[in-house]
Amino acid sequence: MATKSFKLAMAQMLVEGGHPERNLARAKDRIREAASQGCSIVVLPECLDLGWTHPSARQLAKTIPGPVSDSLCESALGLGLYVVAGLTERFHSRIYNAAILVSPSGEILLKHRKINVLDIAQDLYSIGDRLSVAETELGTLAVNICADNFPSSLAIGHCLARMGAQVLLSPSAWAVDADHDNEKDPYGGMWREAYTLLATLYDITVVGLSNVGPISAGPWEGRKCIGCSMAIGPGGEVLAQAPYGEDADVLEVLEIAPKEPVAKGTHLAGELRKKGYEGP
Repeated sequence: MATKSFKLAMAQMLVEGGHPERNLARAKDRIREAASQGCSIVVLPECLDLGWTHPSARQLAKTIPGPVSDSLCESALGLGLYVVAGLTERFHSRIYNAAILVSPSGEILLKHRKINVLDIAQDLYSIGDRLSVAETELGTLAVNICADNFPSSLAIGHCLARMGAQVLLSPSAWAVDADHDNEKDPYGGMWREAYTLLATLYDITVVGLSNVGPISAGPWEGRKCIGCSMAIGPGGEVLAQAPYGEDADVLEVLEIAPKEPVAKGTHLAGELRKKGYEGP
C-alpha cells in the first residue's frame, strides 16, 4: 500500500448552471494548470458540467462513459495525472449526481453516485447505489460527494475507510444565502468537524472541493457557491483551506502523505475503541 507523498490540486472553479461547454473548457484548463504545477491528481467540483440541481440536467445529462467523461479522460491521458470530477449522469430514465476517478491512462477507475441526496434534490437525482475504492500508485483512493460527508451520514465515510481508503476525495457544491456574512458566521465548521473525525479515527486524508459562483436556477436559485474547499490530514491536521467567496476561483496545491490503515477487518473495532469511538 503506497505511502509516498504527492501533490494534489484543489480546482475551486466557477460552475455556470446549464452551460456545459463553458464549464468543461474551464475544467480542462484547471487540469492543465494542475499538471503544469507537477500535481499527480486534481479534484474538480460536484456537477461541474451543468451545476448542482440545475433543471437543465433533465435535458442535458449524459451517460458515463459518454462525451463529457470521455473529454476528461482524454485530458487525464494527455497530461498524465489522475482526475476526480463530479458529473451529472443519465442512466436510462434516471439521473444521478455522480463522480468519477480517472487514471493517467485515461481509464475510469471508479464511479460514485451520491447517496445522501438532499430532500430538495430528490425530484431530480436518484439515490446512489454503490461504494468502491481504487488501489493506485498514489495509495487507495475513494470518492464520495458533498452531503455524503454530513456529520449525520458519516457511515458512508466509515465504510470507505474500512474498505482501505487512504485518501477520500469529495467533489462538492457548498452554498449559502446571497446575503451570508462570512465574518459574522464563518463557513465550514460542519465539514471540518466531519472530516476531522474520519481523519483522526482512520488516519486518512479527506479533501472537499467546492465550486464557486451564483446558483442561477433550481430549488436554491439565488444562493451562491462560495468555495472554502479544505483538506484534513491524518490526526485532524488542516492541510489546506481555500478562500471564501463566489468569485474565489483558485487552484490550491498541497502535499498529501498517505498513511497505512490503522487496522483491517475485525481488528479495526479495537483500534477505534482506543480512539474513543464506540459506534458500530
